[in-house]
Amino acid sequence: MFIGHGLVAFSIAALVADRLNVPRDRALVFGFVAGLFASVPDVDVVYAPVGLLLRSVETVGPDVFWETANVIHRGPTHSLVMGAALAVAVGLWALETRSTRALSLSLVGLLVAVATAASGLVGGLVVLVFALGGLGVSVLARRFEVGARPLVALAAVGLLSHPFGDLFTGSPPPLLYPFDAVLVAERLTLHPDPTGHLLAAFAIELGTVWLAVWTYARLSGYRLPALVNPRASLGVGYAVAALVLPAPTLDQSAQFVFSVLAIGVVGAPVRPFRHGVDWLETLVTGLTAVTIAALAYAVAYGFL
Repeated sequence: MFIGHGLVAFSIAALVADRLNVPRDRALVFGFVAGLFASVPDVDVVYAPVGLLLRSVETVGPDVFWETANVIHRGPTHSLVMGAALAVAVGLWALETRSTRALSLSLVGLLVAVATAASGLVGGLVVLVFALGGLGVSVLARRFEVGARPLVALAAVGLLSHPFGDLFTGSPPPLLYPFDAVLVAERLTLHPDPTGHLLAAFAIELGTVWLAVWTYARLSGYRLPALVNPRASLGVGYAVAALVLPAPTLDQSAQFVFSVLAIGVVGAPVRPFRHGVDWLETLVTGLTAVTIAALAYAVAYGFL
């Protein structure tokens, strides 16, 4: 869901802006900024390299990386309370006066202090990176001439939509951190079969990508069907993977995810650097091939 968080926020912000009669080129800018804000909560994985430095080289690997990252991942930075407060800090910073920027930094300091008190020094440092990431996005947004008022709304869309995307793929984040209250106690189960759950979660991820692509195409004047090359139908051949690959689950998903995504190369142009290559057609064709491949796998798995 790393990419999916940003794509969902992009779609929401761009479509709402278009609905409010914002010019379409500006609506796309708003969507881009919201997508950047939606990626900020995952800066908490910066703890992983630090944690890995405390381990011997022999123990370092992908599983160890995520085990280390999860010490703090989906913690304070995935809180609706912390996200809302950071959105306010972003808006204050964007007003660009001495007093509002002082208030913004004071609010950031308060967030860091609260996280340190609740989660220790590591939690405080991670929230500091989280806050600086949000302020960094606001600085970039101001270069695109995004005003302070819409910036607060875009920050809220990105920061507050992010935690809900994690309800399907991992342990639920503490939505009301630092308060000792639980909104969602367990991962939302989409299917009782572990492989069925993974396929459903993957379908949601694909859906978010399609929503973002459709949003961009709509606001840019493209029609999606015209962008699909017939070779995308080759993705149906991925059905055989259900016979040769171990049944994937959320804990053992790498083979399935990387192999099905590899089907997207059918959208790659034969001569990618030639003049006039339509990269949107390439993307849409590859995405269509991946979607067909995932559906073919699900159908084949259902008959096993």
